[in-house]
Amino acid sequence: MNRTGIIYGINGPVVYLKGNTGFKMSEMVYVGEEKLVGEVIGLTKDTTTVQVFEETTGLKPGAEVEATGDAISVTLGPGILNNIFDGIERPLSEIAKASGKYITRGVSVDALDVEKKWDITLKVAAGDEVHGGTIIAETQETPSVVHKSMVPPGIDGIVKSAVPDGAYNVTETIVVVTCEDGSEKEIALAQKWPIRIPRPTSARFPASVPLVTGQRILDTLFPIAKGGTAAIPGGFGTGKTMTQHQIAKWSDASIIIYIGCGERGNEMTEVLEDFAKLVDPKTGNPLMARTTLIANTSNMPVAAREASIYTGITLAEYYRDMGYDVAIMADSTSRWAEALRELSGRLEEMPAEEGFPAYLASRLSAFYERAGMMRTLNGSEGSVSIIGAVSPQGGDFSEPVTQNTKRFVRCFWGLDKSLAYARHFPAIHWLTSYSEYVNDLSPWYSEHVSPKFIDYRNQIIALLNSESSLMEIVKLIGSDVLPDDQKLVLEIARVIRLGFLQQNAFHQEDTCVPMQKQFLMMDVVLYLYKKARDLITQGHPMSILKEDTIFEKIISIKYDVPNNQLELFDNYKKDIDTFYDKVLEKNA
Repeated sequence: MNRTGIIYGINGPVVYLKGNTGFKMSEMVYVGEEKLVGEVIGLTKDTTTVQVFEETTGLKPGAEVEATGDAISVTLGPGILNNIFDGIERPLSEIAKASGKYITRGVSVDALDVEKKWDITLKVAAGDEVHGGTIIAETQETPSVVHKSMVPPGIDGIVKSAVPDGAYNVTETIVVVTCEDGSEKEIALAQKWPIRIPRPTSARFPASVPLVTGQRILDTLFPIAKGGTAAIPGGFGTGKTMTQHQIAKWSDASIIIYIGCGERGNEMTEVLEDFAKLVDPKTGNPLMARTTLIANTSNMPVAAREASIYTGITLAEYYRDMGYDVAIMADSTSRWAEALRELSGRLEEMPAEEGFPAYLASRLSAFYERAGMMRTLNGSEGSVSIIGAVSPQGGDFSEPVTQNTKRFVRCFWGLDKSLAYARHFPAIHWLTSYSEYVNDLSPWYSEHVSPKFIDYRNQIIALLNSESSLMEIVKLIGSDVLPDDQKLVLEIARVIRLGFLQQNAFHQEDTCVPMQKQFLMMDVVLYLYKKARDLITQGHPMSILKEDTIFEKIISIKYDVPNNQLELFDNYKKDIDTFYDKVLEKNA
């Protein structure tokens, strides 16, 4: 029997139904004649409140709302990668075929291509015992990624029958399982999962392996772990989206889920065009072969923007359960919070700080808590790392979204307007940023890069902090009155800023830098500092040291040393020794 209700009130994307409809909380419903997708968000004895994920213009009281019996869910199966979806997992390419450039209301398309046949290799046979998470089939989803189809969580039993290897679409039954209670479950390549419920795992691991991004200021100074969380807050034009693009292109995650949540349409177009042209440095295949885009631009309905974050994280958890390392770029959580605020206002809830709902913090924490390095139900290890951009209005980091995000992430990459305007990119400020993963990751750095890595990192940060303190004095009385050892600190800090922290995304050697080169760059800079400090201790003035071109030469290492010729670093140490000897001779 169909459960239905009648609309008696409409307030933007929020629709009210009178009487006891029999609907369930979080149930997906179809609204009106056009069958707009909605979700039940409030129930009382005599009213049901529904949020609609599509434009409600033209909807009127008296229209019928029909229950589906399911929660808002995504379809999980081969065909997710190399695709672009809207906030509720409808493929935009299919919508374009059905309705043209703009999404028309009530458009109904399958999330995955149900006609396409996938060549699968079965991993189970009749008589095998299976449980939730057991891999039953594999298929080459894209040139870069093998898709592992799994038994949905909650199903345990014995395989009654399995199809032979061959080509099947996502809806055909490939395995029949006889459950412990005697019932039979048919399993296809595709399964559904409600977006607001995290997929189950068997264990969570502490952070121990970094997500290597190839960006020096991130990997060396403020690293994020695989399964970690990071926030990139910054005002307009400071480079949040470009920083996420760089991480998406170059990080060592196996899968990238990019959520454009309330972003400008031209930015999403840029992502699409950029990623389509890019070649994945690890596999040589197009980068889109391991990427999924969820595009919910700023002109799309506000309720779908709120759902897009959960759609993205559910897709990420699905690939994590196969044993992959997944990185999510959420751009931006501020626009998602604004969607919450608008819906909360429509629901006439009591506003908290700056009009945001009182549950903003709990929603943010629930989202970031779905990150982590996990042991999956089938015993493999996978991770979901979340990198969320925050767009505080006017660049004010004291506003609620930034402050609440800061409570739940362990990595904070604060973008700075003055650095961006000075063309210093990435414009991540080393004094406002921090990473709580450094101690967790130091054993990995010692083993895989160098035992001295963390010590060098700490020295670099100490020099940058010293520069900041000295600049307060310089602003008051000028740099001429400083003693030579402090002038040297300012000069070395300049070398670090320009030669190490600043990175050129358009330069072949500088756009992505391996960890070993990052370490050797620090090694050379600190060797120069040590030698120059020795000269100053012996009484040689800073003015004489600056006559040499060695400081400029060290700054340009990032361009001059190719990433595959790291032996050239030895020459720079020889150049520093030559400089040292030359100063001694000159002033002997």
